[in-house]
Amino acid sequence: MNTHTVQPQDYISLLTPAQHQRQQMRDSSPCQILWDLLDAIKDPEIPVVSIWDLGILQRVEQDPVTQQVTVTITPTYSGCPAVEMIGDDIKALLQASGYRDCQIKTALAPAWTTDWITPTGRSQLQQFGIAPPIPCIHSLEGQGNERVQGHESAAVAIACPQCDSRQTIKVSEFGSTACKAAYRCDACGEAFDYFKHF
Repeated sequence: MNTHTVQPQDYISLLTPAQHQRQQMRDSSPCQILWDLLDAIKDPEIPVVSIWDLGILQRVEQDPVTQQVTVTITPTYSGCPAVEMIGDDIKALLQASGYRDCQIKTALAPAWTTDWITPTGRSQLQQFGIAPPIPCIHSLEGQGNERVQGHESAAVAIACPQCDSRQTIKVSEFGSTACKAAYRCDACGEAFDYFKHF
């Protein structure tokens, strides 16, 4: 009879290395209350996804002497117009929660990557009608398919977030924002955005 007890190391992680590293950093932080509080801040352009789940929230620190809170965020792209609003939302929430002395830092390096989007964030994007990013290196010329990183010959069609059909076509390299591409589903006729892999 096998009496092996399942240990945490026996599980296969469903997180990418980048997601795993971010999660470990958050889990080991002495500022758990602040992290949890900041989960309420949503991306202004995609109001169903928190800035943590979208990979924007990078670091939360509190000086043990002065009690000053420093929050570091990385915009999805340099010049993103939402970054100022996100910073204002963070400050307003922290100050309303009693953290009067707070500062927001914007980090441009390392550059934001879709690898930082959590599995929860990917699911929320899809439920909101945006196809979540898949790892890719470039799109096939004139088609709505993406090549999966590491598989040069394997084309993967972008699934429609409404009906899950892969009968989709890229309409434009740019969608509602620069970080999205516009697609149309031939199966259900719906137009949708695909969050490009960066």
